[in-house]
Amino acid sequence: MSNVSETEKDPEADPATAKPEEPEPSAAALESPASENGRRAGTEAAAARSLEAKAMAASDTTDPVKADAADPLKADAADPLKADAAEPVKADGADPVKAGDAGPAKADAADQRVSLIKAGDKAKDEDPFGSFAPVPEEVPGRARRVAARVGNAVGEFLGHEWTMAAVGSVLLAAFMTWPTLRHPATTIPQDIADPTLQAWQMSWGGHALLTNPAQLWNANAFFPDKYSYAFSDTLLGYAPAGMIGSGPVAALVRYNIMYVLIFALAFFGAYVLARQLGAKPTGAVVAGAAFAYAPWRLGQAGHLHVLSIGGIALALAMLARGHGFSLRDGYQPDRRRWGWVLAGWLVAAWQISLGFGIGIPFVYALLLIVVATAVSWGYRHVRKWAVTRPFGWKLFFANLGGGTVFAAVGALMAYPYLQVLKDHPYARRSEELVGLFSPPLKGFFIAPPESWLWGDAYAAARGTLSWAPEMALLPGFFLYGLAFAGLFVSTWRIKHRIWMLVGVVTSVALAMGTHGFGKGEFGYLALYRALPGFDGIRTSGRLVVWTTLFLALLAAGAVSAFAERAVELFADRTQTERGDRAGFLPRLATLIPVMLVLFEGSHMTPHPVVPNTPVAMSSVPGPLMVLPSHELFDMNVMLWSTDGFPKIVNGGSGFTPMDQQELRLTMQQFPDAATVALLRERGIRTVVVVRSQALGTAYERAIDAPIDGLGLTRTEQGDVVLYKVEAG
Repeated sequence: MSNVSETEKDPEADPATAKPEEPEPSAAALESPASENGRRAGTEAAAARSLEAKAMAASDTTDPVKADAADPLKADAADPLKADAAEPVKADGADPVKAGDAGPAKADAADQRVSLIKAGDKAKDEDPFGSFAPVPEEVPGRARRVAARVGNAVGEFLGHEWTMAAVGSVLLAAFMTWPTLRHPATTIPQDIADPTLQAWQMSWGGHALLTNPAQLWNANAFFPDKYSYAFSDTLLGYAPAGMIGSGPVAALVRYNIMYVLIFALAFFGAYVLARQLGAKPTGAVVAGAAFAYAPWRLGQAGHLHVLSIGGIALALAMLARGHGFSLRDGYQPDRRRWGWVLAGWLVAAWQISLGFGIGIPFVYALLLIVVATAVSWGYRHVRKWAVTRPFGWKLFFANLGGGTVFAAVGALMAYPYLQVLKDHPYARRSEELVGLFSPPLKGFFIAPPESWLWGDAYAAARGTLSWAPEMALLPGFFLYGLAFAGLFVSTWRIKHRIWMLVGVVTSVALAMGTHGFGKGEFGYLALYRALPGFDGIRTSGRLVVWTTLFLALLAAGAVSAFAERAVELFADRTQTERGDRAGFLPRLATLIPVMLVLFEGSHMTPHPVVPNTPVAMSSVPGPLMVLPSHELFDMNVMLWSTDGFPKIVNGGSGFTPMDQQELRLTMQQFPDAATVALLRERGIRTVVVVRSQALGTAYERAIDAPIDGLGLTRTEQGDVVLYKVEAG
């Protein structure tokens, strides 16, 4: 048999004379050298397929498939894929003799070509363009993807403005209140009276809620009086902290930590409020510093409930944000967020749970804001043509639900106080008592002794005040200056500056109490007589909280305007674009007001050592009474009672119950038959006499007086003399 194929004899098989109308080449043609080249190209199947796709896309008038099929040689030259597509396996199998005549080497090569072609066809079926694709990247596993997402989320959270402001607030508070955290287990700010009472309050709230919530208001102190937890502001909102740890040391550590955090919250709350209203970051920092570290607050270092004002600013910021409101942009319905509204009401509810001394004015301030906002919205929505003021049902129900929670918390807090007034009507604050604590106007320009900058300079001026601890109410001279500048140069609109000025004047007039307009008849006394709750506030001067907030916002507007103008001048002078880089130096310069405000807020607050518990209170049978007994020392006893919380007669608060005062006077004769009989009558089982405290007082007799025939058992434990009252 000849090795020359039919196709080679046929001149029409020549590529130059091939007819395009022939559907496909003959089987013999596939054994030509040209077809062998086509088979070799099968190893590059993916590349050829890509070329075919491009040729088909480029041609509008011809069919490249048919053209290549008509002339395999041409197909081999133009597109190697077409020679491979002409069923090479079938061609090889059509004439095995011819394949064998080519010799063993040719047969092996043919078999190899068949394998390569099959592999190419398989690759074509699986991925036509696989050979041209880039090397696939390694796909991370699920754990790596989750870790990456968490890492990105954490990074965004840590880099967010609010996060940095919160962390900065805490760090600044730790620095500004130092050395509060130096020895938190043994010392306490200001003195060992009211602070120890408030350390007990936090501890009792947490203890009662964990063990017996129904007895929350019937505290272990002031036995046997009821509702004794409501004898003063309770700091109930800090009860969750009171659930951590137990005993006097834990109570001290807890108090010192909360003391630092309330300054941080005041700074953060004022910062976010100023930012929400439209202040620049530097201006907001000034507002936070002025609100948290005003000099008058240094004089209240022993009153944690007065210092706890951060929730006021934070709640207002959340409510404004939820309603899409700012001073710079006005009401923006597209920025409404019902979740922020609900959160704002919850923070407001938490704020009043800390105490009514600051909480009652806050309640009425919120009510005034709600009414004014509703009237303004309704007027613009109904009376002005072509003005649409959308509100939304979600926002409505968020306000309704949040306001209901706020009112419910207020009512639950008010109930025990009303019961206290019912049982102890003399606890109500009289107008004469309000007048005794009302500060004069000059008090707003006098610094307390704890002020590092102004304390000594104003010692003589404080001597002219009848009750300096509640009348030295300086918000800050630097703050006054910045706020005054904010009346003329500010980022706020003129009408907003005017309203802030009205707020400053009004709050000062109300804080002056009976020294206000018409001796308070047209100011604080009018509120005292008309509004429920105001008759429970002894010190009108604490309304300086609102004076400070208005001044801080005015100052924030001024500093924000200074920052903007400084950036513009710097950009013009340096011929740079107005941006973050161009404005870095001028913004840094505007931090000077911040430093001045903080400098004025530096303190000289003492941190005395708290007396150790003289006896294990948890091992002493209760109810018990500790001698000597007077208001200030009893506050230490209340702190000691956090060791087990036995029922104690001792207790100090804003007023003294009459039965407690009578027992104090009677116990000056202890031990004798009359006092022992009275102790049995009231169910008091133990008397603890602290020797070092009783020496030189009316209770000194109780240290070593004879007890024969009185039904008492006496033992001594170091500085303590214990008397156990036997059953009669």
